[in-house]
Amino acid sequence: MKKNVKLGIGFATGRKSFQTVLKTNIYNWRESGLTDKENITLNLFIAYDLKYSNTKTSDYINVSERLTDLIDDTCFIGAGSIRREIEELLSAGVLNKNEANLFFTRGYAGKRNAILYFALKNNVDYLLFLDDDEYPMAVTNSRKTVLWGGQHILSTHLEHIGNADITNGHHCGYISPIPQISFNDILTENDFRLFIEAISNDIINWDKIKSVMENGGVTYADKSVLITDAVEEVEEVNGAKFISGSNLCINLTNPARVHPFYNPPKARGEDTFLSTCLSDNKVLRVPCYTFHDAFSLYVPLMNGVLPISLQKIKADSDAVITRFYKACIGWIRYKPLLLYIVDPDRYDVKISEMRNQLSVSLPKMCAYFDNPDFMKVLDELEYYHRNVRRHYSDFVATGQVWAKLVQHLSNQ
Repeated sequence: MKKNVKLGIGFATGRKSFQTVLKTNIYNWRESGLTDKENITLNLFIAYDLKYSNTKTSDYINVSERLTDLIDDTCFIGAGSIRREIEELLSAGVLNKNEANLFFTRGYAGKRNAILYFALKNNVDYLLFLDDDEYPMAVTNSRKTVLWGGQHILSTHLEHIGNADITNGHHCGYISPIPQISFNDILTENDFRLFIEAISNDIINWDKIKSVMENGGVTYADKSVLITDAVEEVEEVNGAKFISGSNLCINLTNPARVHPFYNPPKARGEDTFLSTCLSDNKVLRVPCYTFHDAFSLYVPLMNGVLPISLQKIKADSDAVITRFYKACIGWIRYKPLLLYIVDPDRYDVKISEMRNQLSVSLPKMCAYFDNPDFMKVLDELEYYHRNVRRHYSDFVATGQVWAKLVQHLSNQ
């Protein structure tokens, strides 16, 4: 690792709870000793979206002085600052309008790319991405109660990122939006397995989903990881070194080895598509956990309230079913492009298999959840299948835009 380090921390956010999450993380960095190290500067990059949950700019930029005193610099990235940056790049002839819009303004990937760009522009050495619904703690399960432990996310990544292109931590809590389901004659376990296999990838697969469902939707931290501090290299599986978009640190000291994010329009999967670009990169899984609070059930954790048990997420409320439905739509929207990238020779066969699996399982999903909207999953598959070549072209073009930006910044 370098002697003097400029460390970036990026949040792509749109939640009102952001300030509370930021406070918890900054105090965590202080507790780990990072805020007092003279050879390390901490630099925040906050890309915020006012439309995601109807927030206002002050929800993000009004960070209290007692917090800003503990860090070195803060860069707020809103629609205005992105627009001004695009105008400068256009006027300098670095990008054209289509390239700029593709890179900076498309969904989740656009927010992450904006952070990536501004971090490189500000000469950051290492950039850690954190999510606004994840907290620096781990939860494990004992016979009677759950057990909580603080996690030093930033210092763990800093210890290992100098020897890697990417470091990625672990996640616990409510990682999966799939609720616990009581199977019956309307929806059997086999019916649901068919559905999951149709929409899943090599990380979201039936065996893992079934295990999490049996735990009530909760993923507990692996005690062996917490005890042994094990670091392992992420191996390539079917054309991808799978990483997550949060608890993720990127080494920017050699920008030519860095890849940008991409997702198809209105889809997710920006971390999955980054995973497909990493064949020649060294990717390490490092021993730190974040607790994913996907349903916003445990915001009091950040005020010191530690529950002794975690709620099971059951398919018994409109909110849970709606979140599950939206996740299914997000998954199916990026599945065609993923198949096109990693298995182009069998792409048409795979799409046909998915179509058949969904045709069988979706009517039963609609009946079980009393929600006819689930049939739209098949419509979304057909739409993204028809447009997969255009999306692949955009995916490739995003990498080319990043190369232009890297060259531009290196010339300055």
